[in-house]
Amino acid sequence: MKLKYVIDKKYDKQFLDMSSKVIRDNFDGIYKNSLRYLKYTQKQYQLSWDEIGQKFSRYVAKETGYEWFYPEYKCVISVANQGISNWGNAPIIVRGWKENPYSQRRITAHELILSHYFEIYRRHYSEYGLSDNQVWALAEIAAFALTSLTEDSKKFWPWDFSGYYTTHNYPQIVSLQKKLKTVFINRKNFDDYILAGIKMVKKLKDIKS
Repeated sequence: MKLKYVIDKKYDKQFLDMSSKVIRDNFDGIYKNSLRYLKYTQKQYQLSWDEIGQKFSRYVAKETGYEWFYPEYKCVISVANQGISNWGNAPIIVRGWKENPYSQRRITAHELILSHYFEIYRRHYSEYGLSDNQVWALAEIAAFALTSLTEDSKKFWPWDFSGYYTTHNYPQIVSLQKKLKTVFINRKNFDDYILAGIKMVKKLKDIKS
């Protein structure tokens, strides 16, 4: 799987409802004035990602047991949001433009894993009848695990010592995240981990993304 960073104003604008009021009210002006910097960021992010891209792609396929469902993903450089994954059916994610080209790697990887998890669930586990929010919770937690709990993952961002952190913006999944840490570490394979997560998340019917 290859990741290509792109500039796409129309796609970025779709998510204004998730942005601050300042950005919503001034999006066109902000985008116009930021365009030269978006182009610079696009180049720098791509150079950084390309240093790990193929190894990361193989790593996720090996750990999950599922090859990527698309040969190429696009990452839209955004002035409106820091990170958005696609919940299946389209190989595209969104990442904010103001980050260090190297430190952006882990969150970019996180968003890619989210999309990959949704594809795995919808193609192989949809008979379990989870809501989108329940799948999202499991995908988020799996992304935290795959970006921190294996020795291979740490090689992609060796400066990051935050680990399997729970100080994120989703307190509603922390309890489940903590329970699934042990499951991930002791997993026989990723399918066992998915099934354990499905069983646990069904007890959280009102979970919100």
